[in-house]
Amino acid sequence: MKRKIIILLILLIAILSVSCKEHNNISKENNVYKKDNDKTVYSSNYRLSKDLIITNRYNLLKRIENNSAIVLFSGYPTEKIRFSPNRNFYYLTGIDRPNVILLIIKSKEVNKQFLFIPKSNPTLERWVGKTLKKEEVRQISGINNVFILNSFNPYFKKSISQYNIKNVYLDLGDITINTLASQIVSFDSPITQGQDFALHIRNRYKEINIKNIFPLIADQRLIKNKEEIQKIKKAVEITGEGIKYVMQNAKPGMKEYQLEAYFDFITKYSGAKEHAFLTIAASGENATIAHYQKNNSEIQDKELILMDLGATYGYYNSDITRTFPSNGRFTKRQKEIYNIVLKAQTETIKAVKPGITLSQLDNIAKNILSEECKRIGLINKESEISDYYFHFIGHYLGLDTHDPGDFNRPLQPGMVITIEPGLYIEEEGLGIRIEDDILVTEDGFVNLSKNIIKNIKDIETFMNKSE
Repeated sequence: MKRKIIILLILLIAILSVSCKEHNNISKENNVYKKDNDKTVYSSNYRLSKDLIITNRYNLLKRIENNSAIVLFSGYPTEKIRFSPNRNFYYLTGIDRPNVILLIIKSKEVNKQFLFIPKSNPTLERWVGKTLKKEEVRQISGINNVFILNSFNPYFKKSISQYNIKNVYLDLGDITINTLASQIVSFDSPITQGQDFALHIRNRYKEINIKNIFPLIADQRLIKNKEEIQKIKKAVEITGEGIKYVMQNAKPGMKEYQLEAYFDFITKYSGAKEHAFLTIAASGENATIAHYQKNNSEIQDKELILMDLGATYGYYNSDITRTFPSNGRFTKRQKEIYNIVLKAQTETIKAVKPGITLSQLDNIAKNILSEECKRIGLINKESEISDYYFHFIGHYLGLDTHDPGDFNRPLQPGMVITIEPGLYIEEEGLGIRIEDDILVTEDGFVNLSKNIIKNIKDIETFMNKSE
């Protein structure tokens, strides 16, 4: 009897030991993420530094006419979506709270900067948490003039005459004030706070010119400094951890949304508060749909899985795509098509350097895909490649997943772009895309996501590594 009790105790200790080990390590030897490596989401490098924020405003003001006012809004919260600030507002203030207004007055004599924040409401704070105090706002933004929100309208009205304001710069997005008016009449889409305020200005102050500050800020945001690049690198690193965890756990019979859930868990556990966009988890024929969103199919044996995903860190985004086999082994045909896409991507990335444009990079990728697809008999002439490669090569990346910018603009050091060729063979239920995030440097490029495996041998080795 005593012997049985001793054996049971030994077994119990062993089980508890394994349980503790599993608790501290999300995975085993492949260790996608270890708990003891955890770093807080709110580390000092999460927010933009005050020095950078002040510099951002300084550089913008050099491009603004005298006798002008800038008005930007942080945005407002909704019940179903966690609040995320307007990116242009955040870029100039570092404030990521709702219902905050930035006002800047520029003339020959003065340069005044103000932030208007919601009044502290103890009852509301019991429901939604503490609001930022004035001193906190000053420390984050470098703006000393911080007032309560309800004082904005009277102060703005006073400033119009006091500083002889002739221009008001607002964030209208990629539209003009005239386009905005027709958009409202046709109910094409909801308007933003900036667009709404533009209509207010036009109706009340007919002598004032309304100017769109969006293209000026967008142009400035294209060139990242070291601090911004570090945030993108961190977002890419977290995304890479998520991709490894997905590959490690993928198998036939799962649902696509289960792979999405693995990515969600690891990225948020690793410090990403939000994702850059809705994750695409597309298996089999679903991968032939460029922006597939349902993520609800059952994954079949010998299918490829295309996952287009990205974590956000400090509001800076990553955007990565990897395609891998559900059972850990590529078929011969899958290898053939995959290597064509990989060749196109590799050669296009090699061409990245200052002076080249995204449009030129698209042509490089398209030419390689055309030649290779003709070689294997998928197409007969170059023009047919559009049947299988129907999107652009990439986009700018930063505070927005698709940072605004002209695809015919020569690339400059400090820009971050994506390179993402693909082939989508609907008749074979075969879709492959490979995407990396690329930093343009003085002498070429740096692949920020080079450590996320994409060669066939590396993928198969990783997915078939013993437990």
